[in-house]
Parts: sequence; C-alpha cells; structure tokens
Amino acid sequence: MPTRWPDLAVLELLVAIGRHGSLGRAARSVDMAQPNASRAIAGLERSLGLTLIERHARGSRLTADGEAIAELAGRLLVGADDLLAAASARREHHEVRLDLAASLTVAEYLLPAWVTGLRSIHPGLDVRMRVENSTRVFELLEAHEIDLGFVESPAVRRGLHSRTVATDRLVVVAAPTHPWARRSHLTLDELADTPLVTREAGSGTRSTLADALDGRTPAEPAMVVASNAAVLIAAASGAGPAVLSDLATRPWVARGELVEVAVDGLDLTRRLRAVWRRGDVLSAPAAALLSELSRARAGGNAGGRAGGNID
Repeated sequence: MPTRWPDLAVLELLVAIGRHGSLGRAARSVDMAQPNASRAIAGLERSLGLTLIERHARGSRLTADGEAIAELAGRLLVGADDLLAAASARREHHEVRLDLAASLTVAEYLLPAWVTGLRSIHPGLDVRMRVENSTRVFELLEAHEIDLGFVESPAVRRGLHSRTVATDRLVVVAAPTHPWARRSHLTLDELADTPLVTREAGSGTRSTLADALDGRTPAEPAMVVASNAAVLIAAASGAGPAVLSDLATRPWVARGELVEVAVDGLDLTRRLRAVWRRGDVLSAPAAALLSELSRARAGGNAGGRAGGNID
C-alpha cells in the first residue's frame, strides 16, 4: 500500500504519457526535464506497487494498470483545477468586497464618509455595512461574518485587536421644559439617580456612561430604545434626559429642541476603535481603510474622509 499521497505533478505527467505516447513529449508538455520525469514515474510505480508504463523503441505507453491509474488521476486533476478556480474566485471576492459592521454612532455619522474616501481610492470596491451595537459587532467578528468592525464601547473583547481611529464626546441633554434645562450644572449623583432615556444594553454609549458614573448604580431607565434618533425624539418630547454623542445631539441643541447640561466631574470622552480578529491577516481593502483612518487621525483630520479626532 502507498505510504503517502502521490504528488499531483507526477499524476499530471502520467496522464500526459497516455496522451502523447512518449515520456519525453509528456515531460515537455508539463514543463519537466526528462530525467526528472523518469525518476518521478519510477517513484510513483514504487509507491503504488504497480508497473505503469512500458518503454519501447518508439516511445512509452501505459500498461493496463497505467491506463486505469491515469483515468483516476485525470479525475483528481479535474478536482484540483476546480479547487484552484474556487480559491481564485474567493480571493478575488475578498479583494473587491469589504464586509463591515459598526456601532450606531460610527455607522450614522462617520462610516459613510470613511467608505466614500476609500472608494475614491478603490472605485470597484463592494462595501457591505451592517449597523449593530458594540456587543453585536464583537459577535460578528468572532463568527467570521465581517472583516472589520467599529465600536464605541470602553472595552474590547479578548481575542480581538483594536486601534483608535477617532475620539468622540458624549453629552447630557434634556428638553427645554425639563428642570435641568435651567441648571448651570449637575452632580454625578443627580445624573445617576435620574431615570434617563437610554440605548439598549450592549451599546457603546450605555457602557461608556456606566463607566463614567464611577461605581454609582444608575436609576432604572425612563425608556430604552435601540436608535439614536429614537433617543433624541423621546428626550425632546420630555420622556427624560439622555446621554448621547455630540455628533447626534449637536443639530438638536442648535435648533433649541434640546439643551446641553454640564455635569461636574463627568468625563464622557471616548475612543472610537476599529476591531478585528487577532491573528488574522486583514484583507487588502480592510487594511487600506485602517491605514487611511490612521493616517488621517495622525494628521488631525476631523471626521472627513477618514477618522480624525471628533472633539
């Protein structure tokens, strides 16, 4: 019995011998020197325990065993060609497609501009974007469903690499009719003790606020919703104060629909990070996007084509 699988190159040579009727012509057809071809066939015969070719004055021909093995080898070679074609197709797919997921604030206010900038460099790129909270972004990475994620949460799961691509600031806002709208500042205890309109558990915004409360147990939420827009509408309608990114609240504050409220001792600056699987080699588009964001951040680009500081 053979002790190892035969090399595909010698099987290709065997099939070529049957087609050309000559070891020399077969060797040339597969770009193999004839002495190497002779040694390869001899090695295959030893491995299989069969005589595969008969040599004669006008060339070489397959034995009955050689013809049977060559027929099976031909099927294997077709399978090998299919494997290479499939690998090539998948490689091309990964080179022209980029699967991303981003937590809500990044997805709504930053990622579209980042992707537009990337496409100006790679115009044929197919970018698929998913909008999820930070916890779900981590899960999608672990399930190999995306190439690169963007999160707002203070902590990153084990097994993932991260890189800061921007900074953001959360602010406390309330409706103009809320008592807080007439306050010059609040205390951390007041913020912790007040029911807020908040994002769902697992969102980076909610995790950042929990960390900033410095061990204080927050009151039960006045309302829990899964989008920044819903938080803004609920807060402006008087359902309760809210804590959201300045990117989201700024237009509402400018129109007078919400009022920003200062809180003593509260630092709600947060890092927005790209995350990917530890040990993975990033696809070319993912690496290009990450490089562009890092370059823009180093240059102080404030959230344009790539991710500068958002202060």
